[in-house]
Amino acid sequence: MSTPPAIYGRFGMTLAFAERALTNLLHEHLAERDIEPDTWYGLRLIASRAPGAGREALLDDLDGSRNVAASAGELLARLGAEGLIRGDAEVDLTHEGERVYRDLREYVVGPTVRLLDPFDIQDIETTVRTMRAITERATEGLTSPASIVAGNR
Repeated sequence: MSTPPAIYGRFGMTLAFAERALTNLLHEHLAERDIEPDTWYGLRLIASRAPGAGREALLDDLDGSRNVAASAGELLARLGAEGLIRGDAEVDLTHEGERVYRDLREYVVGPTVRLLDPFDIQDIETTVRTMRAITERATEGLTSPASIVAGNR
């Protein structure tokens, strides 16, 4: 096997530090409006799956997030009690939930623009495409029969 490029060894740590810094920035920004990060993550995920997010898949994704402090079931119950979501098997934003989500999305984009503006848009697009592809490959690798067998050794 040939020696991998040195940058491969720095990739994971760089990604981890970037994720931590961005998460902290987002949480601080949301705190200025007294918004729980869980609320943003839940509304964002539901809105991205409109119309109708399957409750079970939604619960799995929320439970798998390190950014959701409450259990996924508790989060969905709270968002429902606040009148932001509706539905049983399929979950949607209510009109109020759509309004709150739009307002938060506009609020969150401010720091994002300030953070990304100094960079070339093509570099940002390449980074997004690369990270999506890495996520897909890693997810497929975690669920492939070969990785399951290797994980059981």
